Amino acid sequence: MAQVQRMSRLMIKTLRDDPADAETLNHKLLVRAGYVRRTAAGIWTWLPLGKKVLENVTRVVREEMDAIGGQEVLLPALLPKEPYEASGRYDEYGDLLFRLQDRKGADYLLGPTHEEIFTQVVKDMCSSYKDLPVILYQIQTKYRDEARPRAGVLRGREFQMKDSYSFDTTDEGLAEAYQLHRAAYIRIFERLGLDHRVVSAVSGAMGGSASEEFLAPAPAGEDTFVDCPNCDYAANTEAVTFVATAADASAVPAVEELDTPDTPTIETLADFLGVPASATLKNLLVKVDGEIVAVGVPGDREVDLGKLGEHLAPAEVELVTAEDFVGRPDLVRGYVGPQGLEKVRYIADPRVAAGTSWITGANKEGVHARNVVAGRDFEVDQYLDVVVVEADDPCPKCGTGLRVDRAIEIGHIFQLGRKYADIFSLDVLGQQGKPVRVTMGSYGIGVSRAVAALAEQTADDKGLCWPREIAPADVHVVAAGKALQTELALDVAAKLGDAGVRVMVDDRAGVSPGVKFTDAELIGVPKILVAGRRSAEGVVELKDRRTGEREEITVDEAVARLTADLA
Repeated sequence: MAQVQRMSRLMIKTLRDDPADAETLNHKLLVRAGYVRRTAAGIWTWLPLGKKVLENVTRVVREEMDAIGGQEVLLPALLPKEPYEASGRYDEYGDLLFRLQDRKGADYLLGPTHEEIFTQVVKDMCSSYKDLPVILYQIQTKYRDEARPRAGVLRGREFQMKDSYSFDTTDEGLAEAYQLHRAAYIRIFERLGLDHRVVSAVSGAMGGSASEEFLAPAPAGEDTFVDCPNCDYAANTEAVTFVATAADASAVPAVEELDTPDTPTIETLADFLGVPASATLKNLLVKVDGEIVAVGVPGDREVDLGKLGEHLAPAEVELVTAEDFVGRPDLVRGYVGPQGLEKVRYIADPRVAAGTSWITGANKEGVHARNVVAGRDFEVDQYLDVVVVEADDPCPKCGTGLRVDRAIEIGHIFQLGRKYADIFSLDVLGQQGKPVRVTMGSYGIGVSRAVAALAEQTADDKGLCWPREIAPADVHVVAAGKALQTELALDVAAKLGDAGVRVMVDDRAGVSPGVKFTDAELIGVPKILVAGRRSAEGVVELKDRRTGEREEITVDEAVARLTADLA
């Protein structure tokens, strides 16, 4: 038997117009359909319908985590700062952390993620190899002080997340736990009805080695990924690597300086000399933990600051300002070149390979240099793939032109290795009677983000359109308005409920049939059953919300059909 939710008793308020501050589809529709309510910037109240959807996602995640042997725990969200100081992430997270003090002046934070605390729990509870392997997980609210919380529940300052952690004594055990999670995540997202991609990713501040993201393609996504139409390669753009080969510069003449007045940008320089931007070398100055560093890329490409930051994490990367040029006559704004640079570390994209020849700044006002050869006229301190990836860039695996698309990150898995075990000296007694250092994996799913991603992917021009697994009900019964129709709607709803079908019935008095039909499509339950003009005959209309297909059938046929669908 399932509960029948009567809309006359449901706390819901639907809206005809989009919220004024809404930028994304999920924000507009979740608010309009009465699933969530904005409390403050990046902080949301989940209303009764929204809570049902959120709990349905949680249930699927919990079932699949339990299926791989995960044990659920619940850690505090209010945490002491000391473990995060020990790992260095108290500083690395910077302004993203919510920091606070208790009445005695002790420092705390609201947990953004829990690697440190889980490590300490296992250190407390596990002392022998016989206690491992173990997978622990929790489904809990996380907190991050986003600078620009936007896009509804897609990016909030507090959000629901499933984070799990594996603990093993061997690298082989970690690899097995990683694959268990990878397979479980694929099952979770398939059950939720999410179109998703598994892509290579960078570990960033999390640390560790292997790392993959689960992305849900959607225009509102804040991640950009590539995939290859010819092979199975897919990656977050921050993880895409380009391999260049050295060029033969034996025939390139010596460096020649050129008067190029009023050409401080690549565009003005290329126009002045009549050359393509790709023939020039762009040198962007940034500060890495306060130290000025030059980054060289071909002039027709842009530096991906996010990608650069991931490569250099946990160092902080920021652009230089006008003040940084004061007292630095060696840095001529708009005319920087790598040749002759002193006391400045030079990072270059692999496209600036040894032997390649460039037109670049001559480190003099109004002057550029031609025939500047990498490896001959300047040295590269470090090669990093830092350009913004573009469509048709070669696939690192097969060379075919890549496709670029936007997506929402819904999951991320890491092989952390021994980073946190080293920090907290997490050892267990091994089979040989000697201490063994534990190795870890970390695995996250954005539960509330999955709700937003589903709204983005499945909605149509009429409203939300939930997959059955997570919808707030299986059937939305609509009473067109008259007493007989309401009586029939309540009767069929009761029969469906008795058969175990989750039912929402619109029995609201004084609400026009048009508004009820519009609300049913906006709310997005998979099946809509209308008690309308043929109610006296015991005939109702069954509509599929996704396809729009509809047919008239008897009440008994409707109950049998919908019960069979549930089975």
